[in-house]
Amino acid sequence: MLNKYAREELERQQYRIIGEHSAVKTCGWTKNMIKGKGGCYKLKFYGIMSNQCMQMTTSISCANRCTFCWRGYKAPVSKEWKWGVDDPEMILEGSIKAHHKLLEGYGGMPEAKEAYQRSKTIKHVALSLTGEPIIYPRINELIDKFNKKGISTFLVTNAQYPESIRELAPITQLYVSLDAPNKELLKEVDLPLFEDYWERLMKSLEYLSQKKQRTCIRLTIIKSINDIEPNKYAELIMKGNPDFIEVKAYMHVGASRLRLKRENMPSHDEVTAFTKELIKYLPDYEMVSEHKPSRVWMLAKKKFKINEEWHTWIDFEAWNRLINSGIEPETTQYIKKTPKTTLSEETIEETELD
Repeated sequence: MLNKYAREELERQQYRIIGEHSAVKTCGWTKNMIKGKGGCYKLKFYGIMSNQCMQMTTSISCANRCTFCWRGYKAPVSKEWKWGVDDPEMILEGSIKAHHKLLEGYGGMPEAKEAYQRSKTIKHVALSLTGEPIIYPRINELIDKFNKKGISTFLVTNAQYPESIRELAPITQLYVSLDAPNKELLKEVDLPLFEDYWERLMKSLEYLSQKKQRTCIRLTIIKSINDIEPNKYAELIMKGNPDFIEVKAYMHVGASRLRLKRENMPSHDEVTAFTKELIKYLPDYEMVSEHKPSRVWMLAKKKFKINEEWHTWIDFEAWNRLINSGIEPETTQYIKKTPKTTLSEETIEETELD
């Protein structure tokens, strides 16, 4: 999948290539939690322990060239899978080994000793590093292997492979990216390879709405470009009927700096203002929580507010028990009360924001 130069460039950026088409990279928030500098928004919103989370992808290739993505244009793009297919067990073991290797340096830091030791037990995998992980032909086998190891799965898809969404095995939380409120702007922002990209998005939202497990639609807001028509975004969101919505700022990092300006990165206040406009058109949702360092808001369906208390966290023990007993989990079977205490939100370097 990768030529020699693309592989070397990714290695310089601290990616570790697994086999022919997968990759691992340590998230900045994983490093920061090990150093005692706070966890990512998924900790605050859903209860994921950042120091025990592995960030990876099963496919470096993608069917879009999104303007806001940190990927360089040397990264492969394709509408169809046209490479060899690596074994899921090899991807699993190779990814875990590479992830641990990337974190070895923290073992010698006295202040990081305890969190580093905990990081050796991976409890979560974010299949969202780069590319489009859902197109890996044996993705369901890999998901099953994560389940058996007690590792929760968070997968992000760009909504260009609706049939893959339909056929996807149960995921702890499935994300669909929604990058524009109308067809014309989506083409401008995502630069899709598929000519029927809009129809694929519509079908993906339809299949998302049929999932029994936790779902989320993520909006990446690019200032002065796609921060328009909140009513149209709301129509698309309601079609997907997600449990959660994340409204997140575009971050001016990586290769996106060659395509967008720093002025296109909204402040957290600007994300908040847009979210307040969006929520006006979404009567079934409420703004629940924000994470200022990541410039992101989380909205949740009102059904997660039980006896006036939010239950947006995940009961990972319940998830593992259900999924490994042959029972297909449903969202309400693995929810957990959201703590009222304020979790640490120390600011980190912008280059480490995901």
